[in-house]
Formats: sequence, C-alpha cells, structure tokens
Amino acid sequence: MREFSNTAKYLVFLAALTLFSSACSSAKTQPLTDEETVVSIDTGTGILEGTLLTPNGLNAETVALIIAGSGPTDRNGNNPSMTNNSLSLLAHGLSESGISSVRYDKRGIGKSRKAGPKESDLRFQHYIDDASSWIDYLQDQDNFKEIIVIGHSEGALIGMIASQHDAVSKFISLASPGQNLDQIIREQLRAQPPALLEQAAPIMDKLLQGEKVDDVPKELYAIFRPSVQPYMMSILPLDPTIELAKLSKPILVAQGTTDIQISVTDADKLEASNKNVTKVVIEGMNHLLKTASEDRQANIRTYNNPDLPIKTELFHAIREFLAI
Repeated sequence: MREFSNTAKYLVFLAALTLFSSACSSAKTQPLTDEETVVSIDTGTGILEGTLLTPNGLNAETVALIIAGSGPTDRNGNNPSMTNNSLSLLAHGLSESGISSVRYDKRGIGKSRKAGPKESDLRFQHYIDDASSWIDYLQDQDNFKEIIVIGHSEGALIGMIASQHDAVSKFISLASPGQNLDQIIREQLRAQPPALLEQAAPIMDKLLQGEKVDDVPKELYAIFRPSVQPYMMSILPLDPTIELAKLSKPILVAQGTTDIQISVTDADKLEASNKNVTKVVIEGMNHLLKTASEDRQANIRTYNNPDLPIKTELFHAIREFLAI
C-alpha cells in the first residue's frame, strides 16, 4: 500500500468517506469448517448479492447481518486499494462461535454493481433501506430465531438506524464514529494547513443547509465534487449518538485503542447516549479490528494484510454480549 504524507494522507482518508465506485475484491479460500452460500435480494432497483456463512454441522439459530463501512467496500471488507479480508475474517470467527452471518456487497460494489445508481443519485437512505431489506430476508428464513446487526465504521451508523426494525434483537457497533461526518471532516482538516479548513467550512455550511456548491477548489474536489454532494447532504447532519439513543435493545459498542480513524472518545459518546450500551475497549485493536501498534505507518500497513487475524478479544466480547 502506498504511504501518503501530510495533507495528501488526510485528503485521501476523507475522500474515502464519500467515495462511490464499482469495485470488487475476492476473499481467500474459506476453511472447510464453514459452509458458504450465495444469497441475494431484489431491492426494486437492482439485485444485491451476499454470502451466507453457517457453521458446518451446527443448527445455528442466531444470525448476524454484517454491514461494511464507507467507500467502495465489498462484503469481505476490501476495496480497490487494499485487501484485508476483515469482514470475511469476522464472519468466520463468528461461525467458530456457532453464529451464522450474512455479509453483502453494497449497491454499486462487487456483485451488487448493477444495483448502484449514478453517484449523483445516491443517498445514505439507500444503504439504510438495503440493510432493512436484508433483515426482512433473514426474518423470512425459518431456521433463524435471533437476528443481530453488526455495523463497522460508517456501517455502524447504517446498522443502528436499520436496527430499529422489530426483528432485530441486538446491535453491535464496531469502530463507529461518535459524531456526525461534518464534525469529523472539520477535525481532520484542523490538523492541516489553515487554508484547507477555511475553504472547506463554507462548503460544508452550505451542504448542511441543503445547498449544492458548484465552485469547489481543486484541493478539495475529491471530497466535495458536485456529483457526491447530494450523498454528503444526506449523511452530514446524522448524529450517531442521536440515532443510537432511539434503540431500546441491547447494544455492544466495541472500540480499539490503536484505531487511527476513530477514538475511544467516540465510544464514550455512544455509551453516554443510551443506557442499553455495553462498551468494550480492546487494547491494541485498530480500525480493521486487527492487532496494530500506535505507530501510524505500521498501523496503515495492516490495512493491506489479509492474513492478519481479527483480535480474539473482540470475539470474546461478542460471545459474552450474546451470552454464548
């Protein structure tokens, strides 16, 4: 993975929050102890494809819907610039605990590519509706008695809103922001030359008011290009603490201490928003749920290491939360 420096590094990260692209990455050969089946749903605007993974030889009554984070991230947690298999590894770890799972390519990504609208037509609500449709699908399967939703990063925001569905019994948030995207972008830009935030602030102010901005500086074009602005307007105001506060079911908030994108402070904000939250802080776990140091360059190298396993402490926390 190419390492970026200074301003470029932050702009690439910020652009990934809103990037919409059709891309697919493949997972490695799966262990024989698991059974995988291709599943799909019709959204009315296209077919979404996913993978149902079940523990071989077990009648797993609990199934988890795994929702990927921002950008062109496929069902396995990969995108065109990095292959880490984080969500595939998460699914297989759940299977070892006797939990089935469905993970899926978001619309416009991988095998769900044809379901994606033009970038200018994409809204955050599309992702929420898609997650709700997958929950409907799982509810219709007679062999599953309990549905839990697991959202990673931006997928946690999708998941906490979709988990208002009556069929969902529990919600698990992994590396979720504790504030809205508007605040996240402003904080990231404060670490850069002042001119960037000075240029970006009025753009975000207008987007928050539902107004498009045609004249975007080239330094900020990747983040605020006109075609992505409608999507940004649909997500910028959403506050995860407000959305999580609406859930009246058990919630697990898991956060790693070496996450260079989301901090423990975010988890603290989520915990404070809802009395049903159980917060778990995992030492040495980064944004991809893997072991990583606090050194930024070493941490980023894990983003392209598909063989690095998920932290075992995360699975311990999930099993304890689900009382397995």
